[in-house]
Amino acid sequence: MADVEFVKSNNFNREADILKVLGHPVRLKIVAGLMSQSCNVKKIWECLGLPQATVSQHLALLKNKGIIDGRRDGVEVYYQVISPQARAVVTAMLGGQAC
Repeated sequence: MADVEFVKSNNFNREADILKVLGHPVRLKIVAGLMSQSCNVKKIWECLGLPQATVSQHLALLKNKGIIDGRRDGVEVYYQVISPQARAVVTAMLGGQAC
């Protein structure tokens, strides 16, 4: 592991934001699931057993924080994880297991 120095200029705001967003169980499940495949909202809410509006709110937050992004295919939007830092955190939390 690389050494991290205690440098005053290192504010770790981006890293802290990622950890805060991933601190919610639903968002953590969404990111873990999207690490193995891209999915649309319908598939995500069906898999999680949550209302569509709830899943959409969590997806919006993940997207606004730059953790996921959507790719439009006709009327469907397929989400995927784009943050390497979020991938690393989730992988580490899962003990290195693939999602």
